[in-house]
Amino acid sequence: MFQDLLKRLIQPEPAPIADADARLALTALLVRVARSDYDYSGDERVLIDQITQDRYGLSHKEANALRAEAEAMEADAPDTVRFTRAIKDAVAYEDRLAVVEALWKVVLADGQRAQEEDALLRLVTNLLGITDQDSAKARQRVTG
Repeated sequence: MFQDLLKRLIQPEPAPIADADARLALTALLVRVARSDYDYSGDERVLIDQITQDRYGLSHKEANALRAEAEAMEADAPDTVRFTRAIKDAVAYEDRLAVVEALWKVVLADGQRAQEEDALLRLVTNLLGITDQDSAKARQRVTG
């Protein structure tokens, strides 16, 4: 299942993907950013579950299952550049912007901004086609 979605995402011109696939891909991106500082903590897992529960109206059990699938997909996903560009081409701007806000929550979950997380978030935001101003506003909403 993951391989099929990954293949569809990284085609030269990916078509928009179904909502369930978008959920999985976007959650995998949350996992990738959380893992970027090599400290994928329980707090980050709980936060990712909470984000997906709130965003997609999932139960705790469903959010936990989605995160587990996303962890497996993230491990198999190609480099961040190709993976994120593919999401950009397949997911609407508003959804990508909401994910950037969620990414800021994950980055700031442990109270520290690791250089690896900051660098990856800047790259991901750019590759998702989100403006610096919109990313800064998303961060302000999270820390506000």
